[in-house]
Formats: sequence, C-alpha cells, structure tokens
Amino acid sequence: MEYQFVTADVFTDRVFGGNPLAVFPDGGGLSDAQMQLVAGELNLSETVFVLPPEDPAHSCKLRIFTPEMELPFAGHPTVGTAYILAATGRIPLAGETTAVVFEEGVGPISVTILAKDRKPQSTQFAITARAETGPPPPAAADIAAMLSLEAGDLAAGGPGVRAVSCGVPFLIVPIRDRPALGRIRVNQGVWSELLADFWAPHIYAITADGGDGADLRARMFAPAMGIGEDPATGAAATALGADLAMQDARPSGAFAWVIAQGVEMGRPSHIHVEAEKADGVVSTIRVGGQTVLVGRGSMEIPSG
Repeated sequence: MEYQFVTADVFTDRVFGGNPLAVFPDGGGLSDAQMQLVAGELNLSETVFVLPPEDPAHSCKLRIFTPEMELPFAGHPTVGTAYILAATGRIPLAGETTAVVFEEGVGPISVTILAKDRKPQSTQFAITARAETGPPPPAAADIAAMLSLEAGDLAAGGPGVRAVSCGVPFLIVPIRDRPALGRIRVNQGVWSELLADFWAPHIYAITADGGDGADLRARMFAPAMGIGEDPATGAAATALGADLAMQDARPSGAFAWVIAQGVEMGRPSHIHVEAEKADGVVSTIRVGGQTVLVGRGSMEIPSG
C-alpha cells in the first residue's frame, strides 16, 4: 500500500539547516515492525507516524521512531509535526495562536502553534513532568576519554556530569568551551563499556560558551538510538532546561535560554527553552522553534 509522507527541517528558518524529520500524516494500518522498518529505511533522526487519538478531545496520536527504536517522547518530532500538520491544513489554525494536544508515549503533550497571515511561523510544546535524576555517572576522566578529550576539557566547577530525564534520559556533560566541544569524537568502544547499559546512554555535551547569539552550545550523540550525532534534540533541551532551572539558586522565577546545536555538523539549529519554577519546584518546561517544509513523497509499504 502507498503511504504519503512530508519532510521538514526543524529548529531552523532555512532548508538544509536544523534537524530533518519525516512525518506520515496517515500512519494507520502500519504495524510496529513496519514503522520501525520505514524509520530505518529513511534513516533520519526520527520518523513520525500520525494516528487517530485515543481520547477524542486530543488532536492526534504520534508514534516516534529512530532508525533503531521507538521513543516515548521527542522534541523535534513534536515541534516539527505540529508545524507540518498546520502547514498542510490538517490542523486548522485558529488565528495567531492555536493550541493542540498530541498523545505520545509519555502522555498528552500540549503544543502551541504561532501563526501570521494564516501561516504557521513557529511551534512550541510544554510539559509539566518533573525532571528525573539518574544514578551517579561514570568518572569524569572516563567520560573525557570516551569523548576523545582531556580531563581538563570538561568544565570546572558547577554541578558537573549528571544524568537527567524528562521522558528520555541524557547524560549532560559540561564542556569548557566551544573549541573543546568541537573536538569531541565519540570512541564507540569506550561508549559500549561505559554507557551502553547505563541509565542515561545518550550524551548531551554542552558549553556555556554559546556564541552566535546563543546562551549555550550543544552536541548530542546517541549510539543506542542509531544516531551518530543529532543536529537538534528537543528532548535533551527539555531535560537540560529543567536541570538548569533546578540548579539555579533562586527558588522561583521564569528562565529562558537559546541553545545552538548542529553547528559542527553544518546544520545549525536554534532551540528556545523556557522554564517556570515556584517554591523550588520546576512546574513547566517549554521548548520551541521554527520549522521549514522541505519535500513530499510516497512509499510503497508491503502489507503484513
């Protein structure tokens, strides 16, 4: 049977920037195994299959697959799918602001679509789940070796390397500066020994030396997902935003950051992150950005 799909670049305002995404607006009738095979065939960071919602009050259900596994939640597919469905008319716009709810593996995700002249401009999702902190990470020297860096290339002071999740667990690794971040090369053998069975096997390396109008620069590596490097990772930005807000000494407030990612890959991305904190508890994380449509296609998927 023939299935239609749309591709887009997410967290960017230009084609061939940001993070590529494929969305099948009508994914009904495909089995889990078929969805995984399709994601492997397209070999993008994520492929989304849109299904009817289980709760009629919601907009739709999303199944999100990397080339190797299904994810319960992912940021750039959520942001990009909302844009694609709005741009193609599958989500009617209700003026300058349209609110929708996607069903994902972690539960309902609220998404806001910002529009101008009846065209979507950007999208943003919000989650209320608290960040979960994982077990103590491996030794900093071992982490540095895994990244082909010296121990001195890791950032001194601060909370150090830590494992955090807001649906998908990441090992947040603070790096001293942008030159050190650019030198990262993941040693797959060391990764297999160190992180393959760790609670947070996905690496989110960050530096406060943001540059390019950004507060932070980041790189994400996820061998367990079949992703060598990801140009923009909304789920990692979500976990980082929750973590940074919790690390801030102020008990309450609103926080915002711009994260540049994908620069070293030639696919620059800008991820906008906001956090709300009250009485020492992070209540809401919002992550958003721009998306551009790239192409449309069809795939003949055998039944069974």
